[in-house]
Amino acid sequence: MKARDSLTLDMFVEVPTPRAAVPGALDIGSQLRHFLSEAIKSSPLSRHQIAARMSELVGHDISKHQLDSWTAESRDGWRFPLEYLPALEVALDTHEVLAWLATIRGAKLSVGREALESQLGKLEHMKDALRKQEQAIKKLLGEQA
Repeated sequence: MKARDSLTLDMFVEVPTPRAAVPGALDIGSQLRHFLSEAIKSSPLSRHQIAARMSELVGHDISKHQLDSWTAESRDGWRFPLEYLPALEVALDTHEVLAWLATIRGAKLSVGREALESQLGKLEHMKDALRKQEQAIKKLLGEQA
């Protein structure tokens, strides 16, 4: 059996399907609060430690109370500020929230080596397309000579 090229995307990998663009389909407030809450619970850090790390990263105070309010499913009026998402993910040492958000839009988050391999695969594809164009032009030039 031939080894699979690591740069070629597996055509059987599940591609996320974006949510339908119908009224209410993207109302993800309660799902986001639940997702954030679960991510925080799975962290070895306490909520105080997470809030302190986020505060350090953004340069101003974020309290445990704010973190609790943003993630409590019963606190519908409170919203997690998007500008704090990078700090939360760094504090939690994860990319899961961004990955989840990407799937909602039918995308896939690639990080680190996977992102570089994907970019390299795109470049290889572009080189192949350019090579084909070059050959077609040379063929046309040869026919006109």
